[in-house]
Amino acid sequence: MNTGLYNPFQKFDFLYKTCFLSGNTFNSPLLQVPLIPKWLMEQVGLTGEEQIQFLDESIRSYNTLVIPVNSEVNEQFINPLEEKIEAAFAKGYDAVSALPELDIFNWVGKFLYGFVYAEMHSALRQEMTADGLNMSQSLMMKFGNLNFMMQNLYTSLAFEDFTPWSITVVKLENEETPFSFRDEINTLTFSLKMKDFGIIACLQDSGTNKRYHQDIINEVKGKALTAVQFEELTARFYYSAYLFNRLPEYTFMPVEGTIYIEAMPLRGNMTKPLFDVWQHKIYAQVLENFWKPWGYVKFEIIKDPENPMSFFENPCLPNAG
Repeated sequence: MNTGLYNPFQKFDFLYKTCFLSGNTFNSPLLQVPLIPKWLMEQVGLTGEEQIQFLDESIRSYNTLVIPVNSEVNEQFINPLEEKIEAAFAKGYDAVSALPELDIFNWVGKFLYGFVYAEMHSALRQEMTADGLNMSQSLMMKFGNLNFMMQNLYTSLAFEDFTPWSITVVKLENEETPFSFRDEINTLTFSLKMKDFGIIACLQDSGTNKRYHQDIINEVKGKALTAVQFEELTARFYYSAYLFNRLPEYTFMPVEGTIYIEAMPLRGNMTKPLFDVWQHKIYAQVLENFWKPWGYVKFEIIKDPENPMSFFENPCLPNAG
């Protein structure tokens, strides 16, 4: 597919030799930019020595994680986005919830795709050649589409009557919530909480996860969530992202300097629902993991098999099979 956009998966371009976002489009020096921005670590009191485990089980500290960016792309396009997000995060929920969703998509996308880039680099180093890399075509398509869409930062892209993401910003009861984030690369799902706000994002679902959970989103609108409620809400999105059984496909059409992206119908020729059947048992396993800080175990959560434990007055759980 010739989209007119940079495609790093064409030559498995994950060797820190070209800009992660633009390839060689810009003739400017290459910088190694921190994956976790310094401003974010300063706002939340991190030292950079905190560690994270990668899929190959290697342990890396935050301050060693970098992504390659052309200096022009960084100065003209990424830095202004970072400054906008930094200012909103500093003010808290009111400012974050007022951000355009496209800005949140671009920032979360850069953050999450940065981890994809680092994981791809580690995998390529181990396999030595792209030919030996064992990755499904569908996963490469999903990652590639995310990268294409993030190129709206430096080129003219237009989404035709759709948004490729589900983004939910909620207010938190504790105005001094400690910073934490989690992600699921296979489903491109991400969540973050700090200060008085939380963000949940599914980056390649054409908004289906948000529609799937619309009842609970309506239920919590305007309310401040406790920590345990936020984790419950987050668990639902991570589980439904796993149940989402379509691979969104898009057409890319360049017209007079703008690339228009149109989403193909998710239903296509398939008659089965967009999501596999919700099962309370499996949901309880997911929730147990999200509720670890409070010690709730699957047995307690699923004590009533038809009504899993919930900290929402009106749980609004999806119908289970």
